[in-house]
Parts: sequence; C-alpha cells; structure tokens
Amino acid sequence: MKLPAFPKSLARVVSRLPAWPPSAAFAAACNRAAWPTLGELDWSAAHGKHFRVHVKDIGLSMYLSVAPDGLRAEKAGPVDVTFTATAEDFARLSLRLEDPDTLFFNRRLLIEGDTDLGLTLKNLLDAVDWDELTRRMPLGMGRLAQALRRRTGGGDTLAALP
Repeated sequence: MKLPAFPKSLARVVSRLPAWPPSAAFAAACNRAAWPTLGELDWSAAHGKHFRVHVKDIGLSMYLSVAPDGLRAEKAGPVDVTFTATAEDFARLSLRLEDPDTLFFNRRLLIEGDTDLGLTLKNLLDAVDWDELTRRMPLGMGRLAQALRRRTGGGDTLAALP
C-alpha cells in the first residue's frame, strides 16, 4: 500500500526553507523519539562526520552529525555522505516497510560521497530492533508508528518483512 503523498503546497514551502530549521527539527525529533535506542549502538565510526539527508521530491535537505548524546543539526556545508530518496521511500524505510538494500539496488536510495560511512550508518540503523525502538518511544509515538506500519502493510515485527 502506498503511503499518503506529501502535500505539494507544503513541499513548495519546505523547499524554500534554509537548511537549519528542518535539520534542527529532524535532529530534535530523532533524539526525542529514537536516541534512547539508537544511542546504544556503536556510532564511533560516525563521530566527527557530517551527513546530509536529501528528500528529493520535496526539495528538502537536512545536515546532521552524530555526537555521543545524539544527532546534531548542522548548517549547510560540506558533508562526508549524502542519502537521497523520496519522502515516501524514507517513510517506508523508517516504518520498515522496505528493506534499505532493496531500495539501494533499485536506485531509489542513493548513497553518495563516503560510501563506506554511508553503508556503516545504513547498517547501524538497519540493526535496530523495531519493536524495542517503538516500545521506548515517548508520548505514544511508538503505538502510532506501529499502527501506521500495520495500516500500510507491515507486520508487528521485523520477521514480517520479506
């Protein structure tokens, strides 16, 4: 099942924003929702590195780095690695409805720059236990993510993925 499309009128507004506000909002949301689980992984290979998440269909780029206590928003500038996909593909990755390797080999997820770093980051995120992650999300966000995943064709656990 397709996820809802990102509204074109909102995409026009977002595409005109400077990189800092979306980067800061994304880092804060990830730190609040997921860092309690993500922080348990070994991020040492990413410390001091800068990366960009580019959502190509809405013209949004977020610049980030990894610190010991979470993601940090960065100003636009040189990056070590860039991840590019559509909003729907990033959402499908986040909900574990799509395998990142499948998207990568189908050229729907592009990793440019330091591909070793990109693959390391991809593998770290792929190793996260979905059920544990959603159990630890605050404010009912985990239940919302689970419900959205079920509604769009995903199961309750990673075992349900192809």
